[in-house]
Amino acid sequence: MSVEDRIRQQIAAAPAVLFMKGTPDFPQCGFSAQTAGALRQLGARFHSVNIFDDPELREALKRFSNWPTYPQLYVNGELIGGCDIVMEMYRNGELQPLLKTAGALS
Repeated sequence: MSVEDRIRQQIAAAPAVLFMKGTPDFPQCGFSAQTAGALRQLGARFHSVNIFDDPELREALKRFSNWPTYPQLYVNGELIGGCDIVMEMYRNGELQPLLKTAGALS
């Protein structure tokens, strides 16, 4: 399976997928911690991918998404953005309805 196919498979694994440094329980950067924390505050069900576990995927995802940094949040297969965008959406109330529509919130 190509790395691009693995990326597509990860993105399809759940309505909300967070590619991050570390895990939600043990984030390895402040930006990943903030993004995972916002999703948890909302009670979102999301799949997380620790990019440190797969260096090939980590580099390929930057090209795939045309987004150079991590974390990266995908909702219904669409790139939402990184920490700044997700946190802005969280603060202004846009993230919760997006996640609810996607089926990531009860």
